[in-house]
Amino acid sequence: MIKNLFLYVFFSFQILWGQINNSELLKTNQSFQEGEWFQLRLHYGPFNASYATLSLERDTINEHPVYHAKGFGETTGLASWFFKVEDYYESYFDEETGLPYKFIRNINEGGYTKNIEIDFNHQEKTAVVNNKKIGEVSELEIKNGVQDLISSFYYLRNFYPKDEIKVNESFEINMFFDFENYVFRLKYLGKEIINTKFGKIKCMKFRPIVQSGRVFEEKESVTLWVSDDKNRIPVRIKADILVGSIKADLENFKNLKHPLKIIVK
Repeated sequence: MIKNLFLYVFFSFQILWGQINNSELLKTNQSFQEGEWFQLRLHYGPFNASYATLSLERDTINEHPVYHAKGFGETTGLASWFFKVEDYYESYFDEETGLPYKFIRNINEGGYTKNIEIDFNHQEKTAVVNNKKIGEVSELEIKNGVQDLISSFYYLRNFYPKDEIKVNESFEINMFFDFENYVFRLKYLGKEIINTKFGKIKCMKFRPIVQSGRVFEEKESVTLWVSDDKNRIPVRIKADILVGSIKADLENFKNLKHPLKIIVK
């Protein structure tokens, strides 16, 4: 019923912004910092189905200074009785370029498991994919400046072309996931004020164009609200699926680089 729930949440994060010039460097990190952490609470109908978190710390990989992002999602309460989910995602990406060096996806969704590690070589434009579940390693071609599922969320937060976006304008972004290169499209819908547990937050509203017939009802059934400030963190995600609807709301956060803007009347 909620299979691949966290995949779609994190997928939604990474397509929130338009195509960026990949030659640009993260010379000034405007949107996030080491120690940032936030949590989303996911509702399925009247039930609190699960929680998803993202955290960020500094690390090194192959002697390169990197940011190490960790994503975790799990079902809780009654939802875990019907469909237990425990998903781990990790990304190591360069502090200056934002390009990923390593991506890890280790998931268990109702008994469906996958354990994949991807090592990126951007100079050679290749990705070595280690399918640890079956002990198979393959080398595949990647697009120039490609991002993984998690690194793109942080990279694009710094380069979101806010002044260039027009309502109903669509954008594309490249991503490598599991064994394939993908191109996704996103439509900007304007601005909206969202009521949250923290107060009213001014948001930018987006709609990714997703494949219909598998999980989602329509090609445009996912809606995303992102804080309209320098943090650009997800405030709400809503998806209409074949058996109901899922809503994810910002539940907790700490160590944001900028104070979250709350509208006070």
